Amino acid sequence: MRSFSIGSTLRFGALLVLAGFLAACGGRATTSPDMVQQANVPSSFDVTLLAEKDTQFDFEGAPLTIEDLKSAFRYRQEQKLPMGTVILKRGEKEKVKKEHILALARIGYEMKFQIFVLEKDGQISEIRTQAKE
Repeated sequence: MRSFSIGSTLRFGALLVLAGFLAACGGRATTSPDMVQQANVPSSFDVTLLAEKDTQFDFEGAPLTIEDLKSAFRYRQEQKLPMGTVILKRGEKEKVKKEHILALARIGYEMKFQIFVLEKDGQISEIRTQAKE
């Protein structure tokens, strides 16, 4: 018969507690907005944006910086123009980059509208944002 010492029992218990903490915390940290394949994609969108170079957006034929785009969206909201859904598409010479998505996600979170991205394979994904805790 083998006897267990108190020290080895405490070490084993500490390892179990540590493993439990690691299992509980793993995989929950998100640093970027989530892209979710959306089953309920709207049939039409209120605003269509095209990705341009240097993290700019083409909005109704005009290239806009991030700040200019915020101003254009604020104007639309003040004029009571529809702003519920925005879709971001690939531009003629520029593909949608992570910087485009992050900038638009911040604006969408501040102004409370839904954002969708048309991917190169033709699928539309929704960008969902949430505040850090």
